[in-house]
Amino acid sequence: MRDIPVVIVGLMGAGKSTVGRLVADALGRDQRDSDADLHDRYGLTAAEIAATLGADVLHEREARVLRAALDRRPPLVIGAAASTVEDAEARQALRRAFVVFLDGPPALLAERMRSSAHRPHFLPDLERMLTEQRERRLPYFVEVADLTADATRPAEEIAAQVLAALDD
Repeated sequence: MRDIPVVIVGLMGAGKSTVGRLVADALGRDQRDSDADLHDRYGLTAAEIAATLGADVLHEREARVLRAALDRRPPLVIGAAASTVEDAEARQALRRAFVVFLDGPPALLAERMRSSAHRPHFLPDLERMLTEQRERRLPYFVEVADLTADATRPAEEIAAQVLAALDD
């Protein structure tokens, strides 16, 4: 299993970047993140794409950069935008990867987002938005996941769980 891409999925604030960095370091791989890939490919941030072109264009582009990252060699560790699981082609492409779903309560994820400089532009009712996104996307997260990890646990423990699962 260590010769295929590892993709970390979950809602904003679940810890995809942190866990991904730990897994990438342990595997000696490069890590990619959908936000960085969007900016590299389109010259705009996710927020700028959403504001100027709309959420549908953003989500289509997030799925496109995920599919491109899955094709890179050597295989990467990828932090995928949560929206990608709603795209049927992206879900199909994820079958070529080991997918980790970081699942956590929306209240905790909202608190992480509020205390992070990473995404300071989100709404005051972030918890409700995350709850709605989780309800809509949960069947897709479950469909693509090879491993579901509790996002309330320390990132180091989750990374160790991922590495152990890759060895099985």
